[in-house]
Amino acid sequence: MAEKPTSGEILGVPYNFERPSIGRMLSSYWQPGEGMLVEKPFGVGYTLNLANWRSWVVVLVAGGLLWHQEQSSSDESEDRADEPVEVIVDDTDD
Repeated sequence: MAEKPTSGEILGVPYNFERPSIGRMLSSYWQPGEGMLVEKPFGVGYTLNLANWRSWVVVLVAGGLLWHQEQSSSDESEDRADEPVEVIVDDTDD
C-alpha cells in the first residue's frame, strides 16, 4: 500500500503534517520578502508572516478589538449590578 503524503495542497489550501521542529517553526513565522500570509509550519492553511508590517497591523487591530470587548463587557456587568430587578409571579391556576 502506498504511503500517504505528509504535506501538499488540497483545493489550493496547503497542509503539512510532518513533525514540527523549532527551526522550521521559527523560519515559517519570519520570512522577509514574502507576503503577509505564509504556509503554516504544521496543520492546514496559512498563518501571519511576522516579518511583514501588515501582519503587525492585523495583530494590533485584533488586540485592540479584544481589549475593547473586554472593557465593554466589564462596564456592562457593573451597570447591571446597580439596576433593580422586577419579578412577576403568575400564580393563577389553569
